[in-house]
Amino acid sequence: MNASPERTDPSQSRLTAWMTPPADGWRRKSYRLFLNRLTLPLICLAVVFAAIGAASFIIVSFPQHKNSLYPTLGALLLTGLALIWLIIARVRHNLVEPLAHLRNWSARMSGGNLSARVPVPSHGEFRELAIDINHLSDELKSLTIDMDSRVRAQTVRLARKTQSLDILYDVASSLSQPGDLDKLLESFLDTFIELVDARAATVRVLTEEGQTRLVASRGLAAEVVEKDRQMDTGLCQCGWAATEGGIRVQRGTQSCAKLLGTPMLKRDCQEFVVVPVTYQDRILGVYNLFLDRPMSALGEDIHDLLNSVGKHLGLALEKSRLDNQARQIAIMEERNIIGNELHDSLAQALVGMRLQVKMLGESLHTKDLRASQSEVQNLRTAIEEAHASLRELLANYRLKIDERGLVPAVAGMVERFSEETGINVFFHNECRKLRLTPVQESQIFHIVKEALSNIRKHSNARNARILLNGDGKGTYSLLIEDDGEGMAPASPALPGEHIGLSVMRERAERLPGELTIESEPGEGTRIVLSFPVAPAKTAAVK
Repeated sequence: MNASPERTDPSQSRLTAWMTPPADGWRRKSYRLFLNRLTLPLICLAVVFAAIGAASFIIVSFPQHKNSLYPTLGALLLTGLALIWLIIARVRHNLVEPLAHLRNWSARMSGGNLSARVPVPSHGEFRELAIDINHLSDELKSLTIDMDSRVRAQTVRLARKTQSLDILYDVASSLSQPGDLDKLLESFLDTFIELVDARAATVRVLTEEGQTRLVASRGLAAEVVEKDRQMDTGLCQCGWAATEGGIRVQRGTQSCAKLLGTPMLKRDCQEFVVVPVTYQDRILGVYNLFLDRPMSALGEDIHDLLNSVGKHLGLALEKSRLDNQARQIAIMEERNIIGNELHDSLAQALVGMRLQVKMLGESLHTKDLRASQSEVQNLRTAIEEAHASLRELLANYRLKIDERGLVPAVAGMVERFSEETGINVFFHNECRKLRLTPVQESQIFHIVKEALSNIRKHSNARNARILLNGDGKGTYSLLIEDDGEGMAPASPALPGEHIGLSVMRERAERLPGELTIESEPGEGTRIVLSFPVAPAKTAAVK
């Protein structure tokens, strides 16, 4: 609700006016108002009326002199009428007309006509008043024009700020879309060319060899792009901006055409702009704009806008580099796990087969046919086991998570496992919603896969249970247990026997999570994995 306007107290206004200090020279001006052109006629009129009164008193008191006083009384009456007419004329000329001009000036000013002025009398106190009022009018008009100019300038500035924000939003949106770096840069150039009305644009990255490499372009011919693919940093504006920083502007592209041996554009542009692409005070490259108008025509804040776009582009380049690095690390780690599994399972099996082949050779040398047949049978069994291990390993890394998510994928894997092995596996999911990243789902899926593989190979179990649960406070838990033979902690492991456990621990660390294994001979094996709902940054990168 709007507050009602405050009412002015008349007594308070009078008190404020009385307490306001008077202007300099107010007494002198008051005397001049008193001693104006109306003062003398009023005094004369008063004298005439006094004389008429005296004459009338004499005529009444002394009738014998009335005949001689009538002419004098008539002359006094005529003189009084003349003075009254003079006073009225002077009041009209010196007071009424100036007040009327003031009223007319006030009405015109209230109507918005700031050019209204008061006619200046030739003399008198109203002359100074009219001059002061006209001077105030001039100042008011000047202030109004200045205020309008500032308002228009501020409106234009706000409009340019809004346009700059729109450009930054569009650029950020184009750079944040999913896809590879080439498509992101192409989308960025298309958006930015349209926003700043450029004829062409390019993006160059700084290489370790001291060159700028063209990674994206729009508006340039294919032969120009091919010749401009690599350029030393000490030859042109692009290299200087990539090494020293700062926005650089040159008129046209004649110097670039000399370096390339061909014009960059069929019709040369007016200005060629080079802007550094930065990330955390590091220059990653530059981007170029080919403009058909001066850069200053884009607004007074164009330098800040171009630098902001350069920072957004640098963030996109750095993110792409980190993503590629993370993918390479993930591939290396996955290859390391595969190598370990091959070494500790298939490689160990091949070593065993080499020994069996050697023993077979010795049996044949001694012509012990029965021992030879036994070694051949053992070798056949070892080959079949190695082949089964290889098929299982390939299946493990070819198997992908169901598009519907982790739970349906585990359920399908459990069903196939039960059909192939005859082991009863019960899978229970007690989590309504799983807020996991794709990396976490992949690691958990392979942990379950490896646990089932160990159950098949070593447990001789009849039943197994898989339980996925959450405590509602930010932690998930995965339980995998069987009723098999269990493991003896002190016994030496057979070739490849415990590689699955080490692989599971490595995958648990990549979640990140904690893996606990409990097992006693004849009591089965119990595996518990606990991990947080919100993944750590390292897990997200991997």
